[in-house]
Amino acid sequence: MFVDETRISVKAGDGGNGCVAFRREKFIPRGGPSGGDGGDGGDVILESSQQHNTLIHFRFNPEHRAPRGRHGEGSNRKGRSGDDLVLKVPVGCVVTEEDSGVKLCDFDHPNRRFVVAAGGRGGRGNARFATSTHQAPREAEPGKPGEFRRLRLVLKLLADVGLVGFPNVGKSSLLSRISAARPKIANYPFTTLEPCLGVVRVGEEESFVVADIPGLIEGAHSGHGLGMRFLRHIERTRLLAHLIEVSEHADSEPEQDFETILEELSRFQPELARKPMLLIASKLDLAGQGRRLRALEQLAARRNLRLFRVSAATGEGLDELKWGIAELLRERRRAEPEPVASTLPEPSVVWGDAAGVAEGEHE
Repeated sequence: MFVDETRISVKAGDGGNGCVAFRREKFIPRGGPSGGDGGDGGDVILESSQQHNTLIHFRFNPEHRAPRGRHGEGSNRKGRSGDDLVLKVPVGCVVTEEDSGVKLCDFDHPNRRFVVAAGGRGGRGNARFATSTHQAPREAEPGKPGEFRRLRLVLKLLADVGLVGFPNVGKSSLLSRISAARPKIANYPFTTLEPCLGVVRVGEEESFVVADIPGLIEGAHSGHGLGMRFLRHIERTRLLAHLIEVSEHADSEPEQDFETILEELSRFQPELARKPMLLIASKLDLAGQGRRLRALEQLAARRNLRLFRVSAATGEGLDELKWGIAELLRERRRAEPEPVASTLPEPSVVWGDAAGVAEGEHE
């Protein structure tokens, strides 16, 4: 089961109470206060992991609580602090606070950690309150409660290329031929019910990730078909590959298919329709007289888009497609601005503040 959105609640551990105690030993009539401090409560930490690619492990376990700190004891013994609770989330997960809608953290790279709920501080024992004028204090502090938060987790897959197009145009077949992914393939619409990732190798060292997005139809923005809930998975892609069927048995015109999908993308998010795009003429082996293929070539010329002609059944054009995508991705990477170098080392753990915004994160 592919789960890309869920809601959970987290509760950090409470701090332990400070202790009220006095040292009582033979021949020491006034030993003085000896109450120890309470231990700190455990934090709840989210950590991005490449071993997880879905949020299903939160689906049936939505409540998470870190251990509390132990109470202080006599003889100045401090209570043990609670262990931190580390929850693994897939890379690409975006965490927001359910009540306020504030974005807390975007796990855009692996092994990033974020303290989403801080544990309570342990209370001080009565030994901490002793002074020269108050030598037998009988007060101690209670432990502070740990933070509680309701969170919304949304997964946005990290891929270089997003495959879009109408149902049954051959996206899953193409992905299975150019990568080791094995999506479900059948001769009926909406075969793909969840996004599928495939790693495409080009040459000895170069590779890129392709995401197969379930088919869109006209009116998807209003809930028709599978709707648009999976389009979030191509928000981070550098390139969109639009498959259009050129089979002589297709009903609609290539330009009509292209404009419909472009309209649905823009209704979901205007930036998606402006992403760099290439066209793929699929099912080339069924093109017949080539009327639809010629219409698609004219469309590509008017739009100034690169067109690749492929057949997943025969393998025609697949190598040219892989090398062409790799070349376009190299151009995109060169065009992207270089990250600004920082003189400070990046912290391994990012602490959330009271407003819920992580350091370096902005809305």
